Amino acid sequence: MKKTVEDIKIYHTYIDLIAYIEMITEKYPKNTKLGLVSKIKETLYDGMKNILSAYKAFDKNDKLNYLNELDINLKLLKVFARVSYKKKYINVKNYEAWSRKLNNNCMSLGGWINICLKQ
Repeated sequence: MKKTVEDIKIYHTYIDLIAYIEMITEKYPKNTKLGLVSKIKETLYDGMKNILSAYKAFDKNDKLNYLNELDINLKLLKVFARVSYKKKYINVKNYEAWSRKLNNNCMSLGGWINICLKQ
């Protein structure tokens, strides 16, 4: 049977991250919707685009470029989590959950990068 993107672990951990961030950003103040929340969601969905692009890439270097872009997206999401916590848009429990989900994605990404480098 042919492998699909849904067979990749990071796809599922990233979907969990999207669902979580979508849920908590609904509670942000209205005045952040066009600024911070918009940037968070743009970065979040760019990350999914990089996952899908890396999965579809045939060339190893192209795949690694998409995975590096995903790494940048994850690092930006860490910054957004810190800013959200410092601005008191999320509480410590939300910050810890967001960070845990990001770390799970970073570990999956690292595994995928290592597999690509060994090919």
